[in-house]
Amino acid sequence: MRSVQDHLAAVLAAAVQVPPLDVVLHDAAGCILAADVVAPVDVPAVPVATRDGYAVAAHDTTGGPHRQELPVAHDLHAGSAAGLRHVPGTAVRVASGAPLPLGADAVVPVEETDRGQARVAFQRPARPGQHVRRAGDDVRAGGVVLTAGTRLGARQIALAAAMGRGRLPVHPTPRVVLLSVGDELVEPTTAARPGTVFEVDGHALETAVRDAGATPVRVGAVPDDHAALRETLEDQLVRADLVVLTGGLSELAHDTVKDVLAPLGTVRLDHVAMTPGARQGFGTVGALGLDLTDGDGRTVPLFALQGHPVAAQVSFEVFVRPALRAMAGRTELFRPSVTAVATEGWVSPAGLRQFVPASVLGSPDEGYRATPVGDPSAPSITALAHANALAVVGEQDLAVHPGDVVHCLVLEG
Repeated sequence: MRSVQDHLAAVLAAAVQVPPLDVVLHDAAGCILAADVVAPVDVPAVPVATRDGYAVAAHDTTGGPHRQELPVAHDLHAGSAAGLRHVPGTAVRVASGAPLPLGADAVVPVEETDRGQARVAFQRPARPGQHVRRAGDDVRAGGVVLTAGTRLGARQIALAAAMGRGRLPVHPTPRVVLLSVGDELVEPTTAARPGTVFEVDGHALETAVRDAGATPVRVGAVPDDHAALRETLEDQLVRADLVVLTGGLSELAHDTVKDVLAPLGTVRLDHVAMTPGARQGFGTVGALGLDLTDGDGRTVPLFALQGHPVAAQVSFEVFVRPALRAMAGRTELFRPSVTAVATEGWVSPAGLRQFVPASVLGSPDEGYRATPVGDPSAPSITALAHANALAVVGEQDLAVHPGDVVHCLVLEG
């Protein structure tokens, strides 16, 4: 039986970052930057006004205790061409964002004036530099403004756009093909018939993949047929950075997954020392075995998970999610975890790492409390839906007692 640590190590060893790609800003959102972004120019390129008002040379407004008046020589708006030369002893009406005239060194806000159009009176003298954003105040040309490894959100996209960068080199979000295997599976929109089961895993994992920062491609249910499964894999591999199969992992003769995956070379099926999700398949497909290439010689990681919805989702959290985040270039691979005091006791199987749906409440100051949701020995999809964490019990522990400290994998805030 393979340990959870060994299986996870094999998974992460195969989770190679998706090759960098130069994409437009819209597609870069949420991705990890693959190279430093260097500023090609100063931002702003010239001094600009930060308030609506009047651009002046500050020394022209120091006219003693009475209000100083100056003639208004010109108007400048945001987008006006830079280079207008300031005439000493005058004011230029400017809009916020407008380039400052050459020779002006301050902006008097409009509310501190009489709003004159031919001549303007000031309430108080201006200070040099007031309400002016100097050239290069935001960014100096040649400086690194975004470093490789940065996750690109709205603020980083804004900075790239300010640099005039319409495209960025990123590690694209992995494309994850989701296949559910089983003759019995039907869509939830289909009327139930005797012997059918609603297809749950694909819908659940589609959301989980998106939450992990990757792009799901849900194919749907594939029948228990060797040719159909092989053909579907061949069709889908061209678009996949990673494949997740669910179902078909029992050791009975009628399941097709193990027969189809066995010739692929690196895919192996293991009993992993965990519950739920003890049966796991993992490897890469591409250049070996049946030569299911995607056209450029890449090998693609493939997970085969048990079809039980709780086992599939727990396996995703423990193995697939960290792999996806590593492939996307992220440094934080795992869910946050906290230690919590168990409010109830339960039995844990010997030799297996147990993942129990739990409700974790509390705060860093007061500490956390963990309460199992449902029956820990038979976790249900209902229990998982109402849990916000997975309580993790070690392989050597036979029971959790009230008051014991347990480690919990936090699934949501």
